[in-house]
Amino acid sequence: MKTLYLDIFSGISGDMFLGAMIDLGVDFDALETKLKKLNLEGYTLSANRRQKCAIDGVKFDVHLACGDGDHSHSHSHEHSHSSDDDHGHSRNFAQISEMIHASALSDWVKQKSVAVFQRVANAEGKIHGMPPFEVHFHEVGAVDSIIDIVGGCIAIELLGKPRVRSGPVIEGTGFIMCAHGRFPIPAPATLNILAERGVAITQCDEPNELITPTGAALIAEFAEDFGPIQKLTPEKIGFGLGTRDCETRPNVLRAVLGQSLNPQPSTLNPKNDWQSDTIAILETNLDDISSEVLGDFVERALKAGALDVVHTPIQMKKNRPGVQLSVLCAEADADTFCEMILRETTAFGVRRTLTERRKLQRETITVKTPHGEVTVKLGKLNGETVQAAPEYESCRAIAALADVPLKVVYDAALTATRS
Repeated sequence: MKTLYLDIFSGISGDMFLGAMIDLGVDFDALETKLKKLNLEGYTLSANRRQKCAIDGVKFDVHLACGDGDHSHSHSHEHSHSSDDDHGHSRNFAQISEMIHASALSDWVKQKSVAVFQRVANAEGKIHGMPPFEVHFHEVGAVDSIIDIVGGCIAIELLGKPRVRSGPVIEGTGFIMCAHGRFPIPAPATLNILAERGVAITQCDEPNELITPTGAALIAEFAEDFGPIQKLTPEKIGFGLGTRDCETRPNVLRAVLGQSLNPQPSTLNPKNDWQSDTIAILETNLDDISSEVLGDFVERALKAGALDVVHTPIQMKKNRPGVQLSVLCAEADADTFCEMILRETTAFGVRRTLTERRKLQRETITVKTPHGEVTVKLGKLNGETVQAAPEYESCRAIAALADVPLKVVYDAALTATRS
């Protein structure tokens, strides 16, 4: 299976992603031509071969018009979080979605582009305490960020829509200035985007931001899983160069395009297009843990990035009542959570099992109800919607605004989804 692996050891941003895609073989002229279908003005694009820490790659730039018609500037927008309009006209999610749907881009690019923006809208909505459709983007409503997100989706289409996998998410440390003030890294939007997807984050000693909101939204939407390279035969290797000069690593994104040797469900059974990944199941039996400690562990493990945490009543030796604690996590995070269990519970040992998982293809849409617009997550199998789940926070916000029961909004969203 054709696979694109994103080695994000030094983070990811929109311009780094597009630079890596062009270095892999995406035709710059074809990318530029397709982007013109957005009917977006006030910019020009460039892609040049350069070096970063002796690594040869492609630097992709969006040059924004300054307003006088005679000058332009290349803006390193991916590492800036200003709330001003100096990056171009800022837009809300509804305006961006309307622009994308009104364009002549392919249906796949439209759907994926809106889905990426939806992830950012959800994250900003949680930060501001408002429904996603009401969010006015601070950083990604500008021309350069729209180009990065839509351009990223176009690039993946031009590569033949390969399966996408990602390395573990590595972020720097320190503080950044953003629209919300001075905040620690990861940026608020970045952290919320990755949290919604359930992605584990590890910080390194690099005193700079490595993962930007745009980069986080791209990998959250496209990457099937996050871990080391597994059974991948490389065919092409590309490097997308960033703007920053990092202190501990080159500011580059390495992208590997090749063939995945492990058979996927679509290979074993062409009728099913579900996604597949490998996760770890960690289990331990406990008969001497207090309910307070157990409850605290569940909360802490989920905040640390566990996919799920469950405790089940069991009967142990000598007829003692106990619980079986189960933690589901990414394979790469198994040792981290094993240590967490051993340190924070009464466990003397942890059983570890690796298991395959099948997942429906996911899509996020916005539906109109009599009470307002609601975000709905769809699960698809072979192009057919088999699951629909209205997003809780979206339903709750609409229910509060309309002063109706949550169930009424939930049922209305399901009705609108089926229609």
